[in-house]
Amino acid sequence: MSDGKIEAFTFGEPTPVMDRYEMLYTGCWMAGQDYYEPPVDLSALAKSYRATAHHGSALQVKRNILVKSFQPTKYLSRQDFARMALDYLVFGNLYGEMITNRLGGLVKVKPVLAKYCRRGIKPETYWWVHGWLQAEEFSQGSIIHLMEPDLDQELYGVPDYIGSLQSAWLNESATLFRRKYYQNGSHAGFIMYMTDAAQQQGDIDELRTALRNSKGPGNFKNLFMYAPNGKKDGLQVIPVSEVAAKDEFWSIKNATRDDQLAGHRVPPQLMGIIPTNSSGFGDAEKAARVFAANELEPLQERMLEMNDIAGKEVLKFKPYSLGEVAPES
Repeated sequence: MSDGKIEAFTFGEPTPVMDRYEMLYTGCWMAGQDYYEPPVDLSALAKSYRATAHHGSALQVKRNILVKSFQPTKYLSRQDFARMALDYLVFGNLYGEMITNRLGGLVKVKPVLAKYCRRGIKPETYWWVHGWLQAEEFSQGSIIHLMEPDLDQELYGVPDYIGSLQSAWLNESATLFRRKYYQNGSHAGFIMYMTDAAQQQGDIDELRTALRNSKGPGNFKNLFMYAPNGKKDGLQVIPVSEVAAKDEFWSIKNATRDDQLAGHRVPPQLMGIIPTNSSGFGDAEKAARVFAANELEPLQERMLEMNDIAGKEVLKFKPYSLGEVAPES
């Protein structure tokens, strides 16, 4: 290498974080001659349920309050209702199979996982699809199907929170990138700027190898550089600023958190979020009452359609109560 030539190299390869899947609204296309595929990727919705604490927690709050106000009947147990309620909140679809006796009387309503249930092309038919080669048709007219209305089609429901998923994925991306940032040693990253002409190419190659090997587990390693006849500032280590990256991380986390709460319309008081302002979030009890009146009661009313379809009182709710508050000592 001739003197004065600049050499640059990177400290590791780019790590993909959230590029493992994308979710598109594709419409309800026919899978062969048997059933329609849902308009959104149900696997992506299921994965996104656990993508961030706020997205999953908002759905769990609604499910828990619905379960609290649910009254078990001889047709539907509390455990089965909890599963059906979570399916409805995550996928925008609720499926229940009506199990009947030999005389056609209703015995119970069994939950059917919404992720694998498909609407048949023939009227009132549904299919259980657990892979391309595993499809089984339910008895005609045996499936109760409740769904969140969609503007583009009437075969499947679509959850209301779709618009906030990009924020949920960005929130997850920020967290995963931060983890990779620490795992590969980039938090100890720096720019090594060498201008000392006394260095030999072999020394530079060994130094480059040592720097590359400092990433990964045990990345906090000491590095010794001996430069005979070197000049002052001939070798400089310029740390990459951490302050800007830290501020950007927190701003992304906070902004995407607010988007997720807005998408689910859940007050932050019910999510266990610590307020950062001095005034706080306000009265949690009042927020819970407004949330129950504006969000949970309409959900209950829509779920009561199960009774109309089954012709029996399959589902029953009691008035929502916040419970007794312990008196102050």
